[in-house]
Amino acid sequence: MVDIAIPVQLGIVAGGVISALLNLADIVPTSLLFGISALIAAAANALIPFGVNEIYGALVLRFVTGFCLAGVYPVGMKIMATWCKEDRGLGIGLLVGALTIGTATPNLLNALSGVNDWRAVLYLASALAVVGAAIAFLFVHEGPLKSKSPPFNWRVAGAVWRERGLRLANFGYFGHMWELYAMWAWIPLFLAASFTASNVADAPRWAAFAAFAVIAAGGIGSLLAGMWADRWGRTRVTILALALSGACCVLSGIVFYAPAWLVFALVLVWGIAVIADSAQYSASISELAPREYIGTALTLQTSLGFLLTLVSIRLTPTLVNVTGWQWAFLFLAPGPVFGIFAMWRLRQSPDAQKLANGKG
Repeated sequence: MVDIAIPVQLGIVAGGVISALLNLADIVPTSLLFGISALIAAAANALIPFGVNEIYGALVLRFVTGFCLAGVYPVGMKIMATWCKEDRGLGIGLLVGALTIGTATPNLLNALSGVNDWRAVLYLASALAVVGAAIAFLFVHEGPLKSKSPPFNWRVAGAVWRERGLRLANFGYFGHMWELYAMWAWIPLFLAASFTASNVADAPRWAAFAAFAVIAAGGIGSLLAGMWADRWGRTRVTILALALSGACCVLSGIVFYAPAWLVFALVLVWGIAVIADSAQYSASISELAPREYIGTALTLQTSLGFLLTLVSIRLTPTLVNVTGWQWAFLFLAPGPVFGIFAMWRLRQSPDAQKLANGKG
């Protein structure tokens, strides 16, 4: 699983850095960039079960898939930001919630089609990506808050780090990302191991269903956190979400041998909390960055965050070899701690007045 997951993350990083340096998300029409990127990603993903017979070809295609996703996720957030102002946290939270449910879908397809039928999972996932591209081409356009396309400026990416508020919002995002994708990537195997230890019949299949529910539940968390962040402030909501997800991260090891229903209940809460704050870092960037270069700032944030996930995703199986699945997630807890510190500092800074219509 690691060999297939890592190239996607690398592709997102490479695509995001190139897109940020070239200001593609601010210069190219967003619906066009979104749609074409989704189509290429879908084709690369579908080619793996269609005609690839060796691992290196699959890894290249997974890299291409990730590379193109850099033209989908941050671009979608930019589009949403052009439609929302007072309710921007809710708007981007809705988008990230949809992303979360989409991320969970392969686990459901896996459970329904049989744990070993990976080809069907990839084909169905690609078909859904094509549907998304069609929607982007036909129905998606930027809203009334759209800015004029700016001139190309390769210095914009570096300028993000010179602004303290943007830097702190990015640090909060990095702490969040350290935990998020490693949890998403490995929670099916964690649950399978826990369910097996509890003598659950057909544990891998039930673990796949449970993993779908856990990840998809994050869509609700993202939506609710967006509503609350617009009302009570982005820094407050992100700090609370980080604290809850970090606590669940630690508790997952404590309840590992508990009855399956208790393990599932805990990781369900974790699934809600671990993604709840994600959209609010992007909303913060969209409020702190120069309006005409929001797409570039969001793309840079995304690419650097995914770069960090390469480490946490890869470290997890290494720790499994040492501690077993019970304590494999414990090393993720420092991420939320770091994120809490960064968002607390942002809350204390003058830049907090720019967030959530002055609510911080």
